[in-house]
Amino acid sequence: MVDKKAIRVLITGAAGQIAYSLIPFVAKGDVLGADQPVILHLLDIPIMSGVLDGVVMEIYDCAFPLVEGIVATTDEATAFKDVDVAFLVGAMPRREGMERKDLLSANVKIFASQGKALAAHSNPNVKVLVVGNPANTNALICAHFAKPKIPAANITAMTRLDQNRAMGQLSLKHNVPVKSIQNVFIWGNHSSTQFPDVKNATSNGQKLPFSGHQQDFISLIQKRGAAVIAARKLSSAMSAAKAAADHMKDWWLGTSNAVSMGVISDGNSYNVPEGLIYSFPVTVDPASKQWKIVDGFEIDEFSREKLNATAKELEEERSEAMAATQGGNL
Repeated sequence: MVDKKAIRVLITGAAGQIAYSLIPFVAKGDVLGADQPVILHLLDIPIMSGVLDGVVMEIYDCAFPLVEGIVATTDEATAFKDVDVAFLVGAMPRREGMERKDLLSANVKIFASQGKALAAHSNPNVKVLVVGNPANTNALICAHFAKPKIPAANITAMTRLDQNRAMGQLSLKHNVPVKSIQNVFIWGNHSSTQFPDVKNATSNGQKLPFSGHQQDFISLIQKRGAAVIAARKLSSAMSAAKAAADHMKDWWLGTSNAVSMGVISDGNSYNVPEGLIYSFPVTVDPASKQWKIVDGFEIDEFSREKLNATAKELEEERSEAMAATQGGNL
């Protein structure tokens, strides 16, 4: 057998909770393939360098057979050098009393810098997943500053966590294995305006009972993160890491069924305005690793209102992010 060339995988916010759960998924081969070696690029801010050192110690102590090297750094240029896959996990969190515009302004600086680093240092075919919130607009900022070297289609936002949450709840409600469930989609923004759509949900190919969109179910998924924090007193790091691994696995290895991804809209699908990073049902071709929006799902009147509302929020976020950039030219 010919040994595979190692893939360079960047994880930002690498000393944080989500990365702590994500790193083993990547290192064990659960994301890029069971026989695919990796070189881990781990980035965090200087104040977290001591914690990052401890994470590196644990990776070595795990003796992962697929890990051929580790680059742990607080320098963006070093971290982004020649990477093939990037999980952009680190972001400015929303603090008490912080307005949304303040959060966007802080993250513009982070993701503009990382977009520039992608353009300057990364593989031009790099696949980028933005996990740090507000994920959709952070991805949009990153894509703007990564162009023209990195295509906008190569920068995506994570809504798979919301899809997984919806699938988990359907599994409980209908007493069916979660692995049997398909056609559960998240539309729009990873925020409280997202629309978890279960109208087309199936189990083992059979349509699950559907008696209309239920606002209590929608609200449960929209507010699930806050509920986890209230119960655990910490964020939903484990489920976020699993969702990031699911998203990138499907992007890298291809899909057999449609899944939810936040991707750039060209204005031609579901009447979503052009230029937004918006969550759609997509499939991925395993040979080309290119995603494609799945058209043709019926959008009823209730759904249309939800799709429009979350698009409006994304347009507002884009405008605020634009205003926060120097010259306002995002």
